[in-house]
Amino acid sequence: MMYNEDDRAQRLLDVFDTLPGQVNVSYVNNTSHIVAWHKHNLQTDYWVCIKGSFKVGLATEEDGCKFEYLSDKNPRVLEITPGIYHGYKALEPGSILLYYVTRKYDIEDEIRRPIGHFGEEWETENK
Repeated sequence: MMYNEDDRAQRLLDVFDTLPGQVNVSYVNNTSHIVAWHKHNLQTDYWVCIKGSFKVGLATEEDGCKFEYLSDKNPRVLEITPGIYHGYKALEPGSILLYYVTRKYDIEDEIRRPIGHFGEEWETENK
C-alpha cells in the first residue's frame, strides 16, 4: 500500500496489492479543486462515494462532456470504461471516493487533457 498527498487529496493507493488491479481511496477536503482530465485505453475504473458527494465529469472528443453525481446518500457504482475522459470535484469537504481500477498504475495508459478542454462548467449551484 502506498500513501500520496498533494493539494487535491490524500490517497491510499493499491490497498490490496495482491489483486490484479488496484483498490484506491481518495479523501478530498477541498471543494475548490478539480481533478481532471484523463482517460485510459486499457483500464476500466469503478467509483463509489463512501462519504460526501462528487460531481463527476465524463467526456469524449466526439461527444463532449456530461456530468453525473455520486453521493453517500444515493450509493451506486459508476463504471468508467476505456476511452472515456474523466475527472471530479468534491461537493462537500471530507468527501471520500473509493475506486477499483482493473490494472495496476501504468503511466503509458494515461492520456491527459487540461481542465476546460471540453468547454465544461464545473461550478455547481447551491440549493
